Amino acid sequence: MANFFTDNPDLQFHLTHPLMQKIVALKEHNFKGNDEYDYSPKDFEDAMDSYSQVLEIIGEIGGEVISPNAESVDHDGPTLKDGRVIYARGTQENIDAINQAGLMGITLPRKFGGLNFPIVPYIMGGDIVSRADAGFVNIWGLQDCAETINEFGSADQRERFLTRICKGETMAMALTEPDAGSDLQAVMLKAHYDENKKSWFLNGVKRFITNGDGDISLVLARSEDRTQDGRGLSMFIYDKNQGGVTVRRLENKLGIKGSPTCELVFKDAPAEICGQRKFGLIKYVMALMNGARLGIVGQSVGVSEAAYREALAYAQKRMQFGKPIIQFPAVYEMLAVMKAKLTAARSLLYETARFVDMYKTYAHIATERELSKEEKEEARKYQKLSDVYTPLAKGLTSEFCNEIAYDSLQIHGGSGFMKDYPIERIFRDARITTIYEGTTQLQIVAAIKGVTTGAYFAQMTEYEKASIKPETESYRRILVDMTYEYEESEARVTVQNSPEFIDFHARRLVEMAGNIIMGYLLLYDTQRDHNYWKTLEVFLRFARSRNAANAVFISHSNLNDLGKFKFE
Repeated sequence: MANFFTDNPDLQFHLTHPLMQKIVALKEHNFKGNDEYDYSPKDFEDAMDSYSQVLEIIGEIGGEVISPNAESVDHDGPTLKDGRVIYARGTQENIDAINQAGLMGITLPRKFGGLNFPIVPYIMGGDIVSRADAGFVNIWGLQDCAETINEFGSADQRERFLTRICKGETMAMALTEPDAGSDLQAVMLKAHYDENKKSWFLNGVKRFITNGDGDISLVLARSEDRTQDGRGLSMFIYDKNQGGVTVRRLENKLGIKGSPTCELVFKDAPAEICGQRKFGLIKYVMALMNGARLGIVGQSVGVSEAAYREALAYAQKRMQFGKPIIQFPAVYEMLAVMKAKLTAARSLLYETARFVDMYKTYAHIATERELSKEEKEEARKYQKLSDVYTPLAKGLTSEFCNEIAYDSLQIHGGSGFMKDYPIERIFRDARITTIYEGTTQLQIVAAIKGVTTGAYFAQMTEYEKASIKPETESYRRILVDMTYEYEESEARVTVQNSPEFIDFHARRLVEMAGNIIMGYLLLYDTQRDHNYWKTLEVFLRFARSRNAANAVFISHSNLNDLGKFKFE
């Protein structure tokens, strides 16, 4: 029987990272919850055992249900009938299996029926499900929207809606409109308050809404008349049971076909405001999108895992010129680099998830008691790290995902172009990861702040200080040299004092920073498990060459060059 958790030692390795001890203690209030819930963990080891057991269940469902259904779901897709979405047969089977196992509301508090898990094991579940079917994780993973209600909703809203999510109801976030894609300030779906009915009502159209016919939706709408910017937007909770919304269209997509992407029409749809009026974009969407982007990082890594495994299995079996193609240098080099990118991306994913866990947990604790001075400082530290690591991780891991899927199909040759092999579907599914929840180009815009503020350099310095085994010192020296090269490149760009010049080189600088950070993460993975040394060495060879190319490009450019790249 295939189990996508137990067959992957990398997942088990990251679950046991040393910082997890503190994360779990904070999440469980030093294990005092056992007084109220007899099934809550008694100590750290008990908590970790619980996470492992649940991940093993997700791994079993992933390997035995979701993955076998993936091809039929891709072929059949969802359908539209009378303004409502009907899932493909396999998708419904997946949902039923997930709900029977009680795997909704994983991160939500126990009082609502959730498991009160940290972000790390939840994202790990998304990593596993994405490997099985990238489209299905867009249904299962949207339970993350419930965190916005948990964080910003009223006590009554949390009680009414979160209990339903924990029982298996699905969610959606309705942000995008036909004329407001990434520019959410342009959202025009109107919300008006009816004094007689004492209720808000929504009118307008939303487009490209993942799982748009979900049971409970978070909707960004313009609540303030005569406004044109983000200050006129509020966040609303829409309950499908209340009616007023129809699905006008299902998008016919290149990939992730099992995930219904909807165009929605709101006609006097009753809704209730979530949090404070006028804070929809400037506060709540930012929190919502950061969680969603971390989910796409997990999806990117899971798809990369699937693509790498397909390539490895094919290369081991495919015979050419009397031997398996994995024995040819052109192929085994590709596989080695694919594995290095996958492993580095996963290390960056879980480093980011741990940072998010730390600051989110402190934020929840702060609603119950005042944090100490030391706790406030630590919370600020991890929030800042989360803010710069999330776009870095989303941008780089999604690009790696597409590169790995591309190389996997290439290793399959002509067979990979045929629907007889899963890589054809995986290749198509990978493409969306660099696009939705903010394109790579938008992630670079966010991540360049980590360059210009010195946040990435500060982390490189922290990583450099850590104690390591003497036999791995040579790898640290390589990373120190790469950091010096990065510093020089950053200085060459910022000394021009031109925002346009910084934006022009932003991708190169962010990629250089990310490669160094991933190199350090792999170096410290090697301290805990010597099996990572080979992957570290391959990744550093790859990363050094990419960074050197970026550095050369930067060193040979100036402000006058910008005009050469502009085409009318």
